[in-house]
Amino acid sequence: MFVLGGSGAGKGTQCARFVEKYGYTHLSAGELLRDEGNNPESQYGELIGKYIKEEKIVPAEMTIMDQTTAADAQKNKFLIDGFPRNQDNLQGWNKTMGGKAGVSFVLCFDCNNEICIERCLERGKSSGSTDDNRESLEKRIQTYLQSTEPITDLYEKMGKVKKIDASRSVEEVFDEVVKIFDKEG
Repeated sequence: MFVLGGSGAGKGTQCARFVEKYGYTHLSAGELLRDEGNNPESQYGELIGKYIKEEKIVPAEMTIMDQTTAADAQKNKFLIDGFPRNQDNLQGWNKTMGGKAGVSFVLCFDCNNEICIERCLERGKSSGSTDDNRESLEKRIQTYLQSTEPITDLYEKMGKVKKIDASRSVEEVFDEVVKIFDKEG
């Protein structure tokens, strides 16, 4: 399953709860890219870091990873959080993973932009993340609206999008996630 939504919509929070309940493997595109960007031995590390700093979407050839850890190799159910973020990501997925992995459906966490910003600003107080500031968040929201929403629209035309009102409490959102998964999963 792809898990999409703007920064602060609760994707990571809900994925962690989902993993605990259903045993899926959670892959967060943002976390994986930040880790790779901070890896001094990575062939793409410096370039990934530059994309992240400029609030740009990292190209597919650096995002698609056709390998899993040994622990995950035996599992075949993944939550891919924050991916695909644009047409390039989707084309890269189809080229690399087409025929290897099917997308059951897309969980789309729909949340008011101001709520997302406030959540991220609150998170930034304890995380120390330098990109959880209003200016960066507003850029990320615009990138999401321009680049990711068309991907959601594409999957919606295929009947694969399950939208969730993510402006509610963590518990209320998770209850809806469980209902959707129990019906669709």
